[in-house]
Parts: sequence; structure tokens; C-alpha cells
Amino acid sequence: MAIAEHRRRRERLMRMMEPGSIAVLPAAEETMRNRDTAHLFRQDSDFYYLTGFEEPGALLVLAPGRAHGEVILFCQERDPVFERWNGERVGPDRAQQVLAVDDAFPMGDVEDILPGLLEGRERIYVTLGEHPAFDADLLGWVKGIRAREASGARPPGEFVALRHLLHDLRLVKSAAELKLMRKAAGITVGAHLRAMRTTKPGLTEAHIEAEIIHEFMRNGARFPAYPCIVGAGANACIMHYVRNDATMKDGDLVLVDAGCEYQYYASDVTRTFPINGRFTGEQRAVYEIVLAAQAAAIKAAQPGAHFNVPHEMAIDVMVDGLLNEGLLNGDKAEIIEAGTYQQFCVHKTSHWLGIDVHDVGDYRVDGTWRALEPGMVITVEPGIYIAKDEPDAPQRFRGMGIRIEDDVLITKTGNEVLTAAAPKQIDTIEAAMHG
Repeated sequence: MAIAEHRRRRERLMRMMEPGSIAVLPAAEETMRNRDTAHLFRQDSDFYYLTGFEEPGALLVLAPGRAHGEVILFCQERDPVFERWNGERVGPDRAQQVLAVDDAFPMGDVEDILPGLLEGRERIYVTLGEHPAFDADLLGWVKGIRAREASGARPPGEFVALRHLLHDLRLVKSAAELKLMRKAAGITVGAHLRAMRTTKPGLTEAHIEAEIIHEFMRNGARFPAYPCIVGAGANACIMHYVRNDATMKDGDLVLVDAGCEYQYYASDVTRTFPINGRFTGEQRAVYEIVLAAQAAAIKAAQPGAHFNVPHEMAIDVMVDGLLNEGLLNGDKAEIIEAGTYQQFCVHKTSHWLGIDVHDVGDYRVDGTWRALEPGMVITVEPGIYIAKDEPDAPQRFRGMGIRIEDDVLITKTGNEVLTAAAPKQIDTIEAAMHG
């Protein structure tokens, strides 16, 4: 993504800040996988959104009105020995040009420079609680300024949560972001097609996960956006199943929930299909309920509709279907009011999607559901799960978990299903599985 995009985001954020404010945002730190090996580094999503900088151990400061430049970056200095082993750093000397910041200093100088930037500001926008070590340092610096009030020092008087402003910015995607999200969606669609074409009885769930990761990486997506879920048979009824070590059996369904992360932007797609390539009558009956629920939810995902409307539409359809199949009994309105359908429909239908797979942004504003706006991206993912030991379900339905999930962009005139090319009609799934 062009660095000008990150610069525009910083400028928009500073215009939203109250007069006399300063914002401070730490980067992510490396985390250890075992004694002497770190996990592959992934930058903090907020920090990346504002900077495009992919190194750990950094700090961004936004100081509107500062005469010597409003955007200050602290980062690690260049080190020939470190770089020989671990790769090149940007370093403070190059950061201004590479990242379009106004000023850059070594991270080791934070303690000498940042208190002076804080002094005289009325409030600090910060992400308290997310970086405990930095929080302690920041509180110590503010305390030090307060200790000099008798000499004329002016400490900040208020801490303000940065997330409210920043996450509202992240919620509505720009054209540049949507280009990346379409790319992520396309790669993910290819991975699901590969999974369908590969699946057959006798393979393990891990075999399908490997095919998916292979498709991600060969198309430029270094990471999955979240651990892949490949749940065969009753494993599909475990919402966050990631063991992926069972053997897939003839006659069962497999639920595949997998999405890639492409240049920090996530896709999130679920498809459920028969391991042997043909739906049974019972599988077809429940699958058609979920498919109809998803269609109703997607149709309801319109600009101006509130966030929960797609979920309400999906539940309405699924309760009808469960009643028709004898999985629920009673009055439809009472079932929905009491929430008794939740034994089979256990999760919400949508969440925000973006840099994070469960992306940021408030779902409610002043206690009411937020209205959907053009540029927002949501998932639409109804599901029905009938546990293998569910006493209220006929035996022929037990051990069946079905979820269908797509990524949906809200547009000015309706919506766009970014992942529509992944087969989900029964005939197109069976055709894909048989080549």
C-alpha cells in the first residue's frame, strides 16, 4: 500500500483529536515461541494502519500543531551485526523518507524526548491496557511532569482512549483497502476450491489444511488470517476446532473455515461439503436451510440497515427450517423471543472484517445497533450445529455442523459479495468436487 495512504490516515486522525492533544501508540513486540525462537513478527494492526511500518520496538507520536513536525516516530537504530543475522532495518535516518514522517529518533531516546512532547498538552490519546510495560513508563513520565508543576510545568490532565477515534476510521474502508481485500478474497476462494477438489474419504483434516495453506502462500498470502478450521463429521460442531487431525469418513460432511491475510488484510470464508462429493438427503435438508438463511441475511445487508438486521433475518429463516424438520417444536415467535433456537444456532451471523479478521469498530452507538454504511465490510455466516449427543434431535441429524460464510462489502446501492466465486449451491459444490 502506498505510504501516502498511511499519511492521509494520520492526518484524518489528527483532525478528529481535541485541541491541545497528543497521541502515542506503541508498535507490537516480538513474542517468543519457545526458549530461543520467536514467532514470525506481525505488526500491531493499529500501528500498521497509521504507519505501514513492519518492525517491532517502535513508537508513533502524533502532536498536532508542533512547529517542528506533527508526526514523530521512534524506532530501532541500524545495526550491522543484527542486520547480518536478521535483515535490514529502516532506522531513524531513513524513516522520514521511507515512511513520510516529520521526525524520527532512536527508540533509546524516548525517555529523553517524549516527556517534553507531553508537557503542555491537555490530554493524551493512548491505548491503555494493551501495552502494560509502556503504560507504566508513560504514567511515570506524566508523574515526573506533575512533580515540576510548582516550577511551571504543565502536565496533561486527561487520558483519552485512542481506540474510539482510530477504530471508527478503520471501520470504513478506502479504495486502496478494498483492492487488497478483493485480492485476499480471490486467493481464499481459490483455496476453498482446492479443498473441495482434494477432499475424499481416508484423508486427514490436516491434509486439507495443508492444501489451503499451500494455495495461500503460492499466491502471495504469507499467513492465514486465523488458524484454519477443518472439522469433519461431529468436529464441525466445535466452533473453534483447530486440531485438524481426524480422518475424514465416507458419508460425513466437512466444514472448512479458512481465510488468508494478504498485505495485512483478512478474508474469512466457510464452506461445508460432503467428503465423498455427494450430499445425503438429511445433509441436503439442513444445508438448504442454512443457505436460505444466508441469502436472506445478505439481501438484508443494505446501507442504512442496522448491523443486527442480517442476523435477525437469518434466525427467522433458520427457525422456520428447524421447525419444518422437527428439530424445534412450538411457536416460532416464542422460540425466537426465548432464544431456545440457540441450542442449534449458537453464534451471531456477522462481524466486521478488515485488517483484523474480527475487525475493530463499535457494533452499537449510544446503545443502539450501528447503521451499515458504504465501505464497511462484514461477514455473513449463519450456521446450524447438531451435536452427536443432542437428545432433542432425531438420530439421522446428529453430528452435523453446517456453516456458510462470505465476505460482504456494503455499497451505496446495496452490497457486493467479495467471495461469491466460492461454490455454495449444492449442485456447484458437487460439480467442483467431481472436477
